[in-house]
Amino acid sequence: MLSGNLLWVLSGTMLLGIAAGITGTFSFLQKQSLVGDAAAHAALPGIALAFLLTGQKELPILMLGAGITSALSVYCIQWIVSFLKMKADAAIGLVLTVFFGIGVVFLTVVNRSPIGNQSGLNNFIFGKAATMTKADLMWLFISASIIILVSLLFYKEWKLLIFDPVYAKGIGLPIEALKATLTVLIVMTIVTGIQAVGVILMSALLIIPAASAKLWTKKLSTMLILSAAIGGIAGITGSFISAIRTGLSTGPIIVLVAAGIFFISYFISPTGQISKYRRKMQFRKQGDIG
Repeated sequence: MLSGNLLWVLSGTMLLGIAAGITGTFSFLQKQSLVGDAAAHAALPGIALAFLLTGQKELPILMLGAGITSALSVYCIQWIVSFLKMKADAAIGLVLTVFFGIGVVFLTVVNRSPIGNQSGLNNFIFGKAATMTKADLMWLFISASIIILVSLLFYKEWKLLIFDPVYAKGIGLPIEALKATLTVLIVMTIVTGIQAVGVILMSALLIIPAASAKLWTKKLSTMLILSAAIGGIAGITGSFISAIRTGLSTGPIIVLVAAGIFFISYFISPTGQISKYRRKMQFRKQGDIG
């Protein structure tokens, strides 16, 4: 029988998975997935620094710190690409490693402090949904709901931005403002999910559901629904397994469930390997008859 707290945790991580699936789809199609990866890793120094400055483990304070350093990492990537003329992948790799390294240093300082052992900040690396309080879950519910609502509100504009940016600019859409809004929403998704999934694996929850949905359809609306469903299933299944198996971090289990759905899709989807093999055999058969 599921306890009331576990039901809240499962509902929260399911909602987080849905939100990550939706924003991840826009990010994936705009080829910004690795930027999300860097922003997720960059959340660690913000969390540790917020704790060092305040001495409190209040989630809003830690999330504020995570949001600031994540947003700063995205700005740094754009600055390096624009002014240092470095390729985007190199800039992302540079920012990701530097910010994460700083985060590990801050986390070490926290753990060696008198109250470090009770801080529980290590759970932010791989995620631990079971340690979330009702206040934390309420925060997750509100944030995830806002992310989903804003994504639906900007659906038409982001669709044009992704598939026909020239036309979008021609009809007067604020391209840069739309890109900035999407970036803010991706950072907000990361900040919302890091306590449940962890800073290292949060980016996977943005990428894998979208990549899996892309194997099934090319239509954006259908892809968004599939990606949200895959994210939700991964979130609720991973959290449930983590809850019944004491000691398992939530993040890796959620990612493994999502990865399992991806590999199944890779083989049985309309563009999957089994369909390709069948088409290849049909062509070969038609060639033999001809």
